[in-house]
Amino acid sequence: MHRGLLAKLFTLTAVAIVGVAAKLYAQDDFQTRFQHGTDSLRTGQLDQAAADFLKCISSEPDFAQSYFNLGLVRLRQARSDDAAGLFAKSLTLKPGLRGATLFLGIATYNLDKYPEAVTFLERAAKEEPANSDALMWLGIAELAAGDADAATLHLQQASRLKPNDVDILYHLGRAYMQLSKETYERMYQANPQSVRVHQVLAQSFQEADRLEDAVKECQEALKLKPAEPRLHQQLGDIYWKQNNLEQAEAEFTNELQVDPQNYTAMYKLAAVGIDRSKPETAVPLLNEVLRKRPESREAHYQLARAETQLGQNEAAIRDFSAVTNGTGPLDPEILRQSYYQLAQLYRRSQRLEESRNALTAFARLKQQEDAAQQQKLEDKLKRSTESHP
Repeated sequence: MHRGLLAKLFTLTAVAIVGVAAKLYAQDDFQTRFQHGTDSLRTGQLDQAAADFLKCISSEPDFAQSYFNLGLVRLRQARSDDAAGLFAKSLTLKPGLRGATLFLGIATYNLDKYPEAVTFLERAAKEEPANSDALMWLGIAELAAGDADAATLHLQQASRLKPNDVDILYHLGRAYMQLSKETYERMYQANPQSVRVHQVLAQSFQEADRLEDAVKECQEALKLKPAEPRLHQQLGDIYWKQNNLEQAEAEFTNELQVDPQNYTAMYKLAAVGIDRSKPETAVPLLNEVLRKRPESREAHYQLARAETQLGQNEAAIRDFSAVTNGTGPLDPEILRQSYYQLAQLYRRSQRLEESRNALTAFARLKQQEDAAQQQKLEDKLKRSTESHP
């Protein structure tokens, strides 16, 4: 279980404690054997490492680190029962031995003894509050034990210590999903006919790409509360995803009848209108969105699309430029397309140098996106290899 995580953790664990051994024991043969076992463990020669640490235990049965290192060997050999006993023995000989409680918790987790593992891992996290691995494994064990609330809390703490650790983020995502599932189940038990139950079911179906089921749940919710804000918008989003533009347009229009100040629905109604080659209806909607949200690069992009369809090239250049010159988060595809469209518009206006510059920027962004996609694929393959050695 979780072999990739264990492999990463082993590389961070100080298994060579030769200096300590040298201070406690003067025998050259013990030091040599312990060092040899440690080197073998590091290089993955597990049988040799086990033999060396067993001899160390035989000659010096009170030296805690020999049990600890042999426990690491057994854990890597998927002999978690043996490993747990060895880590426990090392703690008996040397209470507070660094890393022993953490690995005892991991070994116990691998034995499917989740509540017991949680106890050990809680102790490990208390011993080292800044140890992100202890917090992550505590969250993993709590999730397996059915405590999604506690798991979410500890995985969030681990993520704050290592914000970009993909393993922590993966398990945090699992915790969020489990917590959401439990919340939805409680909601259903409280009132199975609630509009919110249908609404959240529609959302879950939509995320699972079960769009027909999502439409049905939205329609059921609207039967109960036809004037509920955001419901028509949610249904419009599903129709849009299905490329059912006429129905999407109708639902975004219905949303604005419920809430005339819903600028998100206003934006989406305009975007669908452009997709349906109705730029004349989209322009006033987008101008209203930009009046309220002048910094919206997405709205400038859609307005430029509408102006292009209307043949208003200079206005389109102005709004596409607002996208490329703006700041803040933006879908990379919108930025790439803005440069591409600018290149075309400049060429039509005989502004050839500006057209070349825009096309160069488009090509650079496209190359960056291709490289990023390749890196994601390589990272995915690497994680798959680590998880299934």
